[in-house]
Amino acid sequence: MAPLCKTASRRRVLALTGAAFGVLLTHSLHAQVRESALSDAEVEKLRDTAYYPPDRVLAFIQFLDDRTKAIDKLCNGRRQPGREQDIHDLIEQFASIADDFDDNLDDYSQHHRDIRKVLPKVITAAERWGTALRTPPEHETYSVSRKLALESLADIRESATKLIDEQKAWFLAHPPPKDDGTKPTPRS
Repeated sequence: MAPLCKTASRRRVLALTGAAFGVLLTHSLHAQVRESALSDAEVEKLRDTAYYPPDRVLAFIQFLDDRTKAIDKLCNGRRQPGREQDIHDLIEQFASIADDFDDNLDDYSQHHRDIRKVLPKVITAAERWGTALRTPPEHETYSVSRKLALESLADIRESATKLIDEQKAWFLAHPPPKDDGTKPTPRS
């Protein structure tokens, strides 16, 4: 009877190990799948503008404008059930996109990409975004998200302001070649 007990015991251990592995695998896969703040069309737009930084900056401005317009619409429109959760989701999307945008600005600074013409638009837009993020009345559903989004916005404003001075100095010392009006083509 001893061999039968060992076999049953091994089966239990294998079954428990398999179950534990399945739980870990499911948890791991769920952690890897993160809902993107950008739509597929927006991701495609970022891919298309990857080789021309001014257009990419303008794309980020448009994405953040879209989120703030949606927040304004929710706040000023007819009250709908779940409005606070919708505002929370939009604010979180805003913060995520703003963080990506700030990372891009940092990269453009390090690599001296010429975005001098669009930086004033970033500063102007940052004022708009700050107003829009402060528009919804205080609510516990999105108060933390709003605080994080405003911090991300402050980072963008700081990066853009710093970049204006850095780019003026850099391109004064290192004038770019004359622009023939064409955009660089992506390498294949």
